[in-house]
Amino acid sequence: MASGDTKEVATDLLPLLRHYKDGTVERFIASPYIPPSPLDPATGVSSKDVTISPLVSARLYLPASATQKLPVLVYFHGGGFCIESAFSLFNHRYVNALASESNAVAVSVEYRLAPENPLPAAYDDSWAALQWVAYHSVDRGTDDKSQQRDSWLAEHADFDRLFIGGDSAGANIVHHLAIRAGSEPLPGDLKILGAFLAQPYFWGSDPVGSESPDLHTEENLIQRIWTCVYPSAPGGIDNPAINPFSPDAPSVAALGCARLLVCVSGEDELRERGIRYLEEVKRSGWRGEKIELFEVEGEGHAFHFFGFGSENAKRMITRLASFVSQTRLASL
Repeated sequence: MASGDTKEVATDLLPLLRHYKDGTVERFIASPYIPPSPLDPATGVSSKDVTISPLVSARLYLPASATQKLPVLVYFHGGGFCIESAFSLFNHRYVNALASESNAVAVSVEYRLAPENPLPAAYDDSWAALQWVAYHSVDRGTDDKSQQRDSWLAEHADFDRLFIGGDSAGANIVHHLAIRAGSEPLPGDLKILGAFLAQPYFWGSDPVGSESPDLHTEENLIQRIWTCVYPSAPGGIDNPAINPFSPDAPSVAALGCARLLVCVSGEDELRERGIRYLEEVKRSGWRGEKIELFEVEGEGHAFHFFGFGSENAKRMITRLASFVSQTRLASL
């Protein structure tokens, strides 16, 4: 037993965090909290925070040009399921830019973080948030208070253009939700038009593509994160939640969206998984309208967060925004 003020460490997940045996967590990588803005002077986007349930909240973004019905983007932030927030500087400026450039109403979801709340908590919270958004598409009458309705969504959202998107762990969440939406109807039988997965956090015990076997060890940060955030996952690093190619994983043919965009970065250790995911969807018999790949050469993981404002980050945001702002394609 440690003496004095020194606490015993349960998990050392450097450089991200340290989890102590008393349940407390010390996070080392986190951008500061930033409040919502009634009107962002650079983009004209307004933002506000809402409570979805006792466990889930979100930050909503409304472009200044909201004089007509706009696409809806439900966004899930990255951070290995264990760091960052919908209310942090990095995510606020990123989603603010996405909402502005895509001219969409954005809902940035604040889900519970591990290790205090291990997976599947983030999956459950994210599905609850998506359901809450979908409830706004259902006419429940003025006297029905079963769901707290938000005026921005009720007045400005075009629910025929519903998108979900996320980066890294958030992209993993998007895959999980799209699979679930393929078999479990959303309120009002609302359909997801498009999903984007940017630098998705997928992994497994066996190398994929040009991945080095040296990466597939218990010491690799990618695997250590998963062990920390989902310690009870059956199959460990080959659980279907992290390895969509495992034998027990549901077929990606079941993805419940009409359009799909996968984004990867040339220097990202997760690149090969994103490429493989795209190829698996193409081979699966998925009956969507369109699937696209966007790759940025010479960049690493999450470059568009840490290097926000760079030319490549601007290219990335422009590509994601154009995906959200496109109209529905004719059914194939």
